[in-house]
Amino acid sequence: MAKDIRSRIEIDQINCEKELTLALIGGKWKLIILWHLGIEGTKRFNELQKLIPTITQKILTNQLRELEEDKLVDRTVYPVVPPKVEYKLTAYGESLVPILKLMYEWGMNYGQQVLGRDNAQVAESI
Repeated sequence: MAKDIRSRIEIDQINCEKELTLALIGGKWKLIILWHLGIEGTKRFNELQKLIPTITQKILTNQLRELEEDKLVDRTVYPVVPPKVEYKLTAYGESLVPILKLMYEWGMNYGQQVLGRDNAQVAESI
């Protein structure tokens, strides 16, 4: 697990499984990274960066490292020149895909019913 989560677990600051789940996938970018890997499959770093244009290279690197450390993402390095690195979901990461899909549907419904946005507006903001 990412070091900050591990230290909080060791000192019993995470009180329940829901809090642990949110600690692992929370933040601005992790869900989006997991979504793209879960829906679109294996991606290289540059492909992820193009799919998430507002993320910086440093933040994407850090988020991928944490997701890898937390056993949600697998990183494969191929011994070629130039180096080729691919990211894909692990079995634990794959188990999140149905939850991510439900969150997407919930957001679509909320956007339509509460915010008065149509599907095209909601899809454009993703």
